[in-house]
Amino acid sequence: MKNTIFFSLLFSTLCGYAQNQKKTIQAQATTQAIFIDGKLDEAAWENASSANNFITFEPDNGKPEPENQKTIIKIVYDNEAIYIGAMMYDNEPDKILKEISQRDNFGTADLFGAFINGFNDGQQDFMFYVSAADVQADCIMTDANGEDYSWDAVWISKAAITNDGWIVEMKIPYSALRFSAENKQTWGINFFREIKRTRYKYTWNFVDAKLGTFTQQTGALEGIENIKPPTRLFFMPYASYYLNAGEGQKTYGTMKGGMDIKYGINDAFTVDAILIPDFGQTKYDDQILNLGPFEQQFNENRAFFTEGTDLFNKGKMFYSRRIGGAPTIEPDLNENEEIIETVQNVNLINALKLSGRTKGGLGIGILNAVTEKTFATIKDTISGETRRAVVEPLTNYNVLVLDQRFRKNSSVTFINTNVTRNGHYKDANVTGLAWDLNTKANTYSLFGNVKYSTINDTKDTNGIFSTISFAETSGKYRYSVGTDFVSKNFDPNDLGINFYTNYYNVYGNANYRILNPTKRFNSFRIDYEMYSEFNKESGKVQDNKIAAELNLSTVKNNYYGIGFTASPLESHDYYEPRTSDRYVIIPRKIDFWASLSTNYNYKFALDLNPSLSIADEPGRAAYGVDIGPRYRFNDKLLLTYTFSFVKRNNNKGFIDSFDDDANENTPSTIVFANRDVITYANTISGKYAINSAMTLNLAVRQYWSSAENKDILKLEPDGTLDPYPQYTENKNSSFYSWNADLSYSWWFAPGSQLSALYRNNASNFERIIDKDFKNNFTRLLTNDALKHIFSISVKYFIDYNAVKNKLRKRA
Repeated sequence: MKNTIFFSLLFSTLCGYAQNQKKTIQAQATTQAIFIDGKLDEAAWENASSANNFITFEPDNGKPEPENQKTIIKIVYDNEAIYIGAMMYDNEPDKILKEISQRDNFGTADLFGAFINGFNDGQQDFMFYVSAADVQADCIMTDANGEDYSWDAVWISKAAITNDGWIVEMKIPYSALRFSAENKQTWGINFFREIKRTRYKYTWNFVDAKLGTFTQQTGALEGIENIKPPTRLFFMPYASYYLNAGEGQKTYGTMKGGMDIKYGINDAFTVDAILIPDFGQTKYDDQILNLGPFEQQFNENRAFFTEGTDLFNKGKMFYSRRIGGAPTIEPDLNENEEIIETVQNVNLINALKLSGRTKGGLGIGILNAVTEKTFATIKDTISGETRRAVVEPLTNYNVLVLDQRFRKNSSVTFINTNVTRNGHYKDANVTGLAWDLNTKANTYSLFGNVKYSTINDTKDTNGIFSTISFAETSGKYRYSVGTDFVSKNFDPNDLGINFYTNYYNVYGNANYRILNPTKRFNSFRIDYEMYSEFNKESGKVQDNKIAAELNLSTVKNNYYGIGFTASPLESHDYYEPRTSDRYVIIPRKIDFWASLSTNYNYKFALDLNPSLSIADEPGRAAYGVDIGPRYRFNDKLLLTYTFSFVKRNNNKGFIDSFDDDANENTPSTIVFANRDVITYANTISGKYAINSAMTLNLAVRQYWSSAENKDILKLEPDGTLDPYPQYTENKNSSFYSWNADLSYSWWFAPGSQLSALYRNNASNFERIIDKDFKNNFTRLLTNDALKHIFSISVKYFIDYNAVKNKLRKRA
C-alpha cells in the first residue's frame, strides 16, 4: 500500500513536471511542392518531426489524451509559407461530427487549430482553425480581449475524413503572420483539438486552467531559418449593384465600386484603408421601442471597424458607430417650418487605420475617418419655400493608442480620441491612461484607468472618469474588488459611449469553480456579487444590488443556470426625469432568472430563459421568457427559431416635461406615466450549406412593443409620483418592425467572395395601440413603409507577392 502511494505521488509529480515544461517541435525545410488536398502523401511529411502527446484542456484539465484518439502534428516550410499536417486519430470515425457552417462559425463539428506567435512573446496568438467539415475560422487572441474573429487572413486548408479519423492540411503564407527578420526564427506555437461529441478539448502544450492566461502557455517552434517577412501588400477591389423598390416608390438601381488596401509597413505594422466605402450589405440593426433616457447602443457590423481593432478597444473609449452614424445637429426651425428630408446616417468619405506591435511590446494604433457635410431640407408650410440646413458638418475622427506590454502579461496604455468638426461646431477630445498589471505567476491583477474629456462648444466643459480594481485570477476560489469615480461633466460620447455620470461606487465579487469534472458535472461555478453606487453631489443611493448565480454543465453537456439580483434599498434615478438634478425614487426589488441550453450535438436542442422581477410596490412586476428551439436536419441544413416575450406591469416612466411660465422659481413640470409595457419578438435563422465555401442564409426578425399609459403622474421634487389627471395628451407608444434577409455567399477563391442579398424591411411608430397582432403585422407588410433591396457584390483578393511571382515565372 505504501509503495502504491509512493509511486502514485512520484507519477503525479513527474506528470506535473512534464506538463509544465515548454514543448518544442522542429520545422523541416522543403523545396518540394506541397498540394493542399488533405492527404499528407508528399515525401516532405515523412521526414518531418512530430508533435504529439496532447493534454486535456477542458473539462478534465491535465489528463493525457486517450490512446485511441491521439493526435500527431508535422510542420514543414519553404520560402513562401509554413505547412501544417495534422492527423486526428479516432477509433469511431463514423461518429465524427461534421456540420458544414459559415466561415468563423464552428457549428457542430470536430475542430483542429494551430496557434502561432511569430515573436514568441506570449502576448498575441494568430489562431487558424479547420473543422472536420473543411470550414475555416481564424482570429487574433490576447488574454486581455479574448478571441477576435473579425480578423480574417488569407490561407489554404483541406480537411478529409479517413478510416482512422480525419486529416487537416494547412498552408499559411508568411504574409498572414507577423515575425521578425532574424535568420533563425523561434515562434510560440500550440495546437488544439476538440472532439465535439464528447466536448473534450486538448492542447499540445499543456494549458493550466488554474492560471489566468492562455497565450503564455505555448510551446516553441524552431528550425525555421533564412526566411524573410514578405511584402504585405493586398488589394481588394469590389463592385456592387443595388436595386431598390418600395410600394408607391420609384424602382431604381445603383452601381458602386471601390477598393480596400492593406499594406504592411514592416514586420509589425499594417495600414488598412477603404476608398469609397460600401456598407450596403451590412447586417441590419435590431431596433427596439426605446422608452429609456439613453440612446440604443448598436453592434458594429462593418468589417473595417471590427477587423483587428483590439488595440482601439483599449480603455473602452471608442464606439465606432459614431463614425457614419446619425447627424448630431438639430436645425433651428422658424414658425410654420418642418423638416421634409433628412438622412439617418452620415456618409463616410474614407477611413484609414494603422496598427501593429513592435518586438519590444509597443503596440501602436492610429485610426482616421472623415464624414461628409450633410444637410436636411426644410419647408415653409405656408409659402412652400424650401431651404437646406446643416445637420452634420465635414467631420474628422481620430483615435491614437500606445500600448506598452511587458513581462508578457501586463500593459500600460495611452489612448486619445478626437472629433473635429469644420466650422463653428462642437469639437471633442478624450484622453485616457489604462493599466493592466499582473503578477509573474498570473495569480493577481491590478486593473484601472483614468479618462479626461473636453468639449469645446459655446461653453467648454471638462470631466473625469477613473476606475481601479484588484483581483485574484487563479485557482478554484477567486475574487475582485474595485471602485469607480465619474464627474458630472464627463462626456466621451462624440466618439465613445457612456450613459452614467456624477457618481462613485464600490463593488466586489467572489466565485468558486471546479477545475476538473466530477461524476455529474463537467463545469460548476458559483458567483456572488455586491454593488453600491452613490450620487457624487447629494450622496443618495443611485443603485445597489446583491447578486448570486450558479452556472454548470453536466457530463451530458447540458447547460443550466440560475440566479437572483436583489436591490435591498430604495435608489434614486437621476436620468429618467431627463432634467438636471431631478430624480425619481425606484423601489426595492428582486429579480430571478434561469437558463437551460441542451446539448447542441443532438439534432434537436432547446434554449430556455425565463425571468421574473418583483418590486416593493403594489402590482409592479415584470416577467418574460425566451424560447429557442433549434433543429439540425443534416450536416447542411440548420433552422433556429426564438420567441421572446416580456411584460412589465405598472412600469413608471417619463413621457413629457414643460416649464411653469407663471413662476420662474418653480421647477419644470415632469410628467410620468404608470404603464403596461408588452414586447413580442420572433426571429428565425436558417443555414443551408451547399459546401464549405458556399452557403445560403436566412435571417428574419419580427418585433412589436407597446406601452399603454394607465395613469398620468407628476414627479415631485422629493422624487415621489402623484396623480396628475389634468394632463390629457396621448403619449401611448407602439413600435413594430420587420426585417428579412436571404443571402447567398460563395468564397470562390482565397480571400475572394461573391455575395447576393435580398432584403425587405419596414418599421412604424404610432400613438394608437392596436392589440390585434395579425392586423398589426399585415398592415406593416402592406403599407408604403415596406422596402425591397436586392444587391450583388463581388470582392476579389489580390496579393502583390503572388502577382510578382507569376510575372517572374512568365519572364
